[in-house]
Amino acid sequence: MTDKIFNVLFVCNQNAGRSQMAEVLLNTVGKHRFRAFSAGIEPAAAIDPLTLETIRKGGFSTNGLTVKGLDAFVAADTPHMDFVVTVSEELADFMVPLKGHVMGAHWPIPGPAPLRASQAEKAAAFAEAFKMIRRRVELFVELPMSSLDRLTLQRKVDEIGTS
Repeated sequence: MTDKIFNVLFVCNQNAGRSQMAEVLLNTVGKHRFRAFSAGIEPAAAIDPLTLETIRKGGFSTNGLTVKGLDAFVAADTPHMDFVVTVSEELADFMVPLKGHVMGAHWPIPGPAPLRASQAEKAAAFAEAFKMIRRRVELFVELPMSSLDRLTLQRKVDEIGTS
């Protein structure tokens, strides 16, 4: 087993929901093998309150979460990313502009903030998105990173997006 800590960047549209959930989940359940970050293509002014509520209801801390744009991860002094995972359905073909040999994947999660829904329906949508992200993060954490060649690892990371 390797002692390498893998850096993972989760990207969504605004960094107000899905990518924040993924960041918290991987940092918590990642068995100290992963360091997760999140960013948005067009960052929101703030994290959606239902995101924070959903994370807390799941038993996780929201301390330190902030909205970030991709520009926060392209500077020379930022950590090298090993994986970049887009989590917005509409970002299937988006190429994250990071240097190096970054492994990319697309794990589409439906947007949890329907425009015309009651508060209860919105909360249920956020809970469902959180559940989907958690399952994918758990599958990712269980991958035997050190024993897979790059092509097999890429295939397995891609397959998680369809689970």
